[in-house]
Amino acid sequence: MPTEEARTAIELNVNGITHRLDVSPRWSLADVLRHQLGLTGTHVGCEQGVCGACTVWLDGLPVRSCLMFGVQAQGHQVTTVEGITPSTGLSPLQTAFQEHHALQCGFCTPGMLLTAQALLDRNPKAEEGEIRAALSGNLCRCTGYQFIVDAVLAARDAGRDA
Repeated sequence: MPTEEARTAIELNVNGITHRLDVSPRWSLADVLRHQLGLTGTHVGCEQGVCGACTVWLDGLPVRSCLMFGVQAQGHQVTTVEGITPSTGLSPLQTAFQEHHALQCGFCTPGMLLTAQALLDRNPKAEEGEIRAALSGNLCRCTGYQFIVDAVLAARDAGRDA
């Protein structure tokens, strides 16, 4: 007879909202975000931290949510792609992705957006080489990377005009 799985009570701040949840201690942060909070913008690809599709911010820094347990996020600020999207419209980076055709199937897009935005927040003058290096941990099987790099450069330049 199967035994009931133990649960752990945690409190998570995700996209500025505090959630009290009972989670399995073995669930990844990606699982908690997707299956308990319904934040399906966090994609699960390789489940080994290689593809970058599950990238979220933990206290403002990009992390692979498939590589950490949900219980480890307690006491930290988690931001998903839903959290960087304005309530109306798109962010400048999201607009640049749209304008520069920087997505096709969209599977890698949330991880690319979070990685690129973290770079631009840290270094608003990032050069192409820095952008390529930052994005090198995110895999895209559709577009190649030139359109994605072009979009990040355009968002960077739009930020300079602001």
